[in-house]
Amino acid sequence: MLDACLDALQIRTDGVYVDCTLGGGGHARAILGRLGPQGRLFGIDQDPDALQRAAQGSLDYGPGLTEDPRFTLIDGNFSQMERFLQWHGVSTVQGILADLGVSSHQLDEEQRGFAFRHESSPLDMRMDRRGGVTAEEWLKTAEQSEMAEVFYRYGEIRPSRALALDVVKARGEGGISTTGQLKALAMKYVGQEKPSRFVARVFQAIRIHLNQELDSLCALLEQSARLLAQEGRLVVMSYHSLEDRLVKNYINHGSLDGKAFKDLYGHPLRPFDPIRGRFVTADEEESVQNPRSRSARLRIGVRNDLTWKQWQERLSQAVL
Repeated sequence: MLDACLDALQIRTDGVYVDCTLGGGGHARAILGRLGPQGRLFGIDQDPDALQRAAQGSLDYGPGLTEDPRFTLIDGNFSQMERFLQWHGVSTVQGILADLGVSSHQLDEEQRGFAFRHESSPLDMRMDRRGGVTAEEWLKTAEQSEMAEVFYRYGEIRPSRALALDVVKARGEGGISTTGQLKALAMKYVGQEKPSRFVARVFQAIRIHLNQELDSLCALLEQSARLLAQEGRLVVMSYHSLEDRLVKNYINHGSLDGKAFKDLYGHPLRPFDPIRGRFVTADEEESVQNPRSRSARLRIGVRNDLTWKQWQERLSQAVL
């Protein structure tokens, strides 16, 4: 959905843009291709592998992005986007792009432990392997009640308590140290659901929890309203309902919980005007070529003429 993202951004040749999820750099290279000499692009990523590819380039992804003077590489989590940009002297941007979830490179790299198709892979699942707790460590130490909550909240796993109990039992039988072992445990509770889909949700739940992905997304959305200039574009591609619900709520209502506010005349109070239509999805051709794109939902918000201060003032007088 590269073209859809670029079209959604409506790139100005002299604009300032942020790619919050640099990954392989495909979106960043395409954005730079549409920017003029005065344009500027910031690329953010917390994955050391992505940062290295951006700096040095590779056979698969092309030359290093940092060779382009219009590009600035930022090592960090996009939840700190506003602070990073301020450090570089930027307070306003024309577009923000976020392609959420796990990158194709992370899924393909066996040592990362994100995909269960590599059954002998170590259970890591950290976006940034320089710190934090691995999935193996969490499964060894987490309380049963905590695991059940994570499976239910982030994976929408109905037998979450039973699965958590089995994890605790497995600790006394050698533990769970590989993706194949976790997959085998999850398969006991598949029921009538497609096995690959169910197991993917178990892995998703652990990954979201370890990397605090939804908290980071909430921070990104709230900062975008402060950073984007009038008519600036927020473009977010999500891959599951938990992410998409937050994006939809914030673009449509200006609140993460979906609560709608209106002024005294009944007009909606929100920092963004959503593009007409619910969301953009991949066409049939791309879905065949890139199966991961089948679940992608692209939402677009256009920053309206309410300044952050005006919006906050009017919210204090809002009518629910």
